[in-house]
Amino acid sequence: MKESGRKQGAPSPCAACKLLRRRCAQDCVFAPYFPADEPQKFANVHKELPVHQRGDAVSSMVYEANARVRDPVYGCVGAISSLQQQIDILQTQLALAQAEVVHLRVRQTASFSNNNQVLSPTSPTNSASPSSSKLKPIYDMDLVVGQAHYEESMWTC
Repeated sequence: MKESGRKQGAPSPCAACKLLRRRCAQDCVFAPYFPADEPQKFANVHKELPVHQRGDAVSSMVYEANARVRDPVYGCVGAISSLQQQIDILQTQLALAQAEVVHLRVRQTASFSNNNQVLSPTSPTNSASPSSSKLKPIYDMDLVVGQAHYEESMWTC
């Protein structure tokens, strides 16, 4: 029977210690995850995670662990989902604002064209109405979304 990655009675080093050529202690932290009979498992991890990225990997694991403490059910997935919802809301707000800008530019262009026709000598009968100088939006929208749940940063652990 295997116990913490080693065969009982045979003190063979775990796959991590064997690959790193170091003495494997009885309480080796790698032994449960990289048993001696699966040497390729640690070799793949060791090869695929270059030295310059190991700090980022540790930071990622710490962030994921903290997220799991804050939200035991969803962990990082809950944080990602919340951020995705914020992105969706902001993209909708941006699209509405861009549509309003286009609408106002069209109205401004139309108003400018009408004013030029009034001043044109070829059409002396046209006169500008007082209401056409004041632009009114076709629709009024409140783009403010409740910010109460956005005040707390999702990135603080």
